[in-house]
Amino acid sequence: MTMREALEHAMGREPDGDTLERFKAGGLAMVSEDTMSKAIHDVYCGIMADHADPSEKDHEQARALITVLQQQSA
Repeated sequence: MTMREALEHAMGREPDGDTLERFKAGGLAMVSEDTMSKAIHDVYCGIMADHADPSEKDHEQARALITVLQQQSA
């Protein structure tokens, strides 16, 4: 099941393909460890980084951020 399908199922909606677009328009973002670690890498390491992919530190920070965001939204 994709993230979009899981979200629409949890919301009790029929998949319509526009759910994530509506969230984006409202200023919300859906993240996973992979997408968050990539964002952290892109922002903090930047395009001049000596490595191309997120490091384990980026993944650790992503997990920590996601945990805090989940707690705040509970």
